Amino acid sequence: MKKYLSLVTFSHTIFAMPFAFIGFFLAVTTTQHTFEWQKLLMMVLCMVFSRNSAMAFNRYLDRNIDAKNPRTKVRDIPAGRISAASALTFTVVNCSLFIATTWFINPLCFYLSPVALLVVLGYSATKRFTALCHLVLGLGLSLAPIGAYLVVTGTFALLPIFFSLAVLCWVSGFDIIYALQDEDFDRAENLHSIPAYLGKVNALRLSTFLHILSAIFIVLPVFYTTVGLLYYVGIVFFCIMLTYQHRLVKPNDLSRVNFAFMTTNGLASVVFAVLFLLDRTLLLHGLIFGIRL
Repeated sequence: MKKYLSLVTFSHTIFAMPFAFIGFFLAVTTTQHTFEWQKLLMMVLCMVFSRNSAMAFNRYLDRNIDAKNPRTKVRDIPAGRISAASALTFTVVNCSLFIATTWFINPLCFYLSPVALLVVLGYSATKRFTALCHLVLGLGLSLAPIGAYLVVTGTFALLPIFFSLAVLCWVSGFDIIYALQDEDFDRAENLHSIPAYLGKVNALRLSTFLHILSAIFIVLPVFYTTVGLLYYVGIVFFCIMLTYQHRLVKPNDLSRVNFAFMTTNGLASVVFAVLFLLDRTLLLHGLIFGIRL
């Protein structure tokens, strides 16, 4: 179990899972649908199974590339801790469990489950032919809030899409920062990435632009639903974390990329989600005044 948790880098669940909870409780608090423990459990299982599938498949497909890259050759498959066949089997099992779980939720989730898997699995191949691979990764994680909303309601709505677009831009932006470490390797191996295509300076500018868009999408819900003071605090904190990571990473100094990638983004996701949930709870019980612009 410890090996497989390492294979899928389970700690990185901290990025998308909080936004799945946002999507779930957004549906519960803004529609006529009520909270159900079973649906919450199904949502969490879908998140775990889909992410396990995506990460294991990524490690399987990239095993030869990872073995050549000094930064990634210590990963589980190149290092020999898990075989390629085991990683592929793990992927198939988790894909099957994901689809099976959606069958118990509602028809729409079940019908869309292959599409979701196509997106999250397909990302692994994109670096071989397009520098837009970072946006595909962002798209995969952006399914979390809208998917969780669908678990509760079985219908699409505008509000969760704002959060999905925020995640898309946020993840794409910080993945570009993370990819700065492999700029030279990607060029040498004919792999596609924004840093390899644009260079460090322009890649960081694009990352900044994407994070500005993410902040805008985080703000937009205040025009479409009632929020409390804590939501605004969450917006401020999220934006501070976005700004801070760009101050940590410079074109000529990548020493703090891992800190910017994991710590600042992990804090941004978790703290924003906690403030969102507290805000919805207090609003529901009439303990704070709601604000709608």
